[in-house]
Amino acid sequence: MSIPRLKSYFTILATVLVLGQTVSAQAAELPDFTQLVEQASPAVVNISTTQKLPDRRVSNSAQMPDLEGLPPMLREFFERGMPQQRSPRGDRQREAQSLGSGFIISSDGYILTNNHVIADADEILVRLADRSELKAKLIGTDPRSDVALLKIDGKDLPVLKLGKSQDLKAGQWVVAIGSPFGFDHTVTQGIVSAIGRSLPNENYVPFIQTDVPINPGNSGGPLFNLAGEVVGINSQIYTRSGGFMGVSFAIPIDVAMDVSNQLKTGGKVSRGWLGVVIQEVNKDLAESFGLEKPAGALVAQVQDGGPAAKGGLQVGDVILSLNGQPIVMSADLPHLVGALKAGAKANLEVIRDGKRKNVELTVGAIPEEDKDLSMLPKSGVERSSNRLGVAVVELNDEQKKAFDLKGGVVIKEVQDGPAALIGLQPGDVITHLNNQAITTAKEFTEIAKALPKNRSVSMRVLRQGRASFITFKLAE
Repeated sequence: MSIPRLKSYFTILATVLVLGQTVSAQAAELPDFTQLVEQASPAVVNISTTQKLPDRRVSNSAQMPDLEGLPPMLREFFERGMPQQRSPRGDRQREAQSLGSGFIISSDGYILTNNHVIADADEILVRLADRSELKAKLIGTDPRSDVALLKIDGKDLPVLKLGKSQDLKAGQWVVAIGSPFGFDHTVTQGIVSAIGRSLPNENYVPFIQTDVPINPGNSGGPLFNLAGEVVGINSQIYTRSGGFMGVSFAIPIDVAMDVSNQLKTGGKVSRGWLGVVIQEVNKDLAESFGLEKPAGALVAQVQDGGPAAKGGLQVGDVILSLNGQPIVMSADLPHLVGALKAGAKANLEVIRDGKRKNVELTVGAIPEEDKDLSMLPKSGVERSSNRLGVAVVELNDEQKKAFDLKGGVVIKEVQDGPAALIGLQPGDVITHLNNQAITTAKEFTEIAKALPKNRSVSMRVLRQGRASFITFKLAE
């Protein structure tokens, strides 16, 4: 063999050895979940529920086609279209079943799962790792956090170790154990994609987002860190197909345990409440309020007599922090307020009229049911039209009382112009324009005439009782 070919051979050999060592090193760095799964699986349970539903029966059994042998889905389809008949022995009952997961948090049988797993159930069955089944008692539920606490009779049951979800960081490995599609003790793994996520209609839970494969049946099951500690309860998935798409959400265990402890001791959950409607601060709103960058929670509405109103918080305030914790996104505020107890003190740093100000108030308890604010204003006499392209009328005393307002104008007509472009509608109530409160139609017209050009201008609008700030720009 020639010297050049020999050198080439050794070069290739060296490269292969280096690549082999690199692959081995990378393989050695990947986590091994076997010990975690062996230790944790006995405390993960399968949850099934039954709900009694009225049976559908026909008025003439002789005319009823033979449905025996058909698949359940087809039988249900044909039964749905048949007239009903009461049985002489009374209504028969059918049972609707659902499957989910849960995990044992105490040796005497307390179990955590999701509220939606056991909602409307007449009977809850828990299947343990040894295949034994026990009836569970519902201790309490909290739909706002989607947490439910169950109890089974037992002693010396296997228990999971609980971690601290507040210590989680994006990029960390996590493992889920549950019963997707009824397959008990299925193990999936992934990483933490983000923390503190807010989902629509879920204002009180800072969700953990992961890419762990979660499917129907995983709901209520535990999410572990590499130490084998529970850091979350798998709750929701984002999907367009009905299956896993790499975006899953878990309830932080810190939140779940606070809910669990309150349910165990008092049967219900108490959360802090300010009595405000807030919205996100985007780039244009930040410019209109004189902020350096988009941040904070903009107060769009203050409920009369609520904690915020009593503490002096005002419409148009931008809340930057609560008790020293920054509010980056508006969704951060409900998480922080909800974690406080009624009667606790809250120190808010706000921007008001372009200046920083501290507002201290006492947190209240969230009402059992949200107040219905939806009311449409009644028509009045047109008094003003302006360069925005709207015709407005002043609110009468009855409307002011209904909307709890001291002033404002209601849009009677939307003409061609900026108002139509930003989506204003007849019936909308305008209370603020360019950060100035509106009390009369004349005042509205005067402020509209003096609006700056080519700069973001804010307007506070009430639509069906719901307030929000919008922005627009007037061209030259």
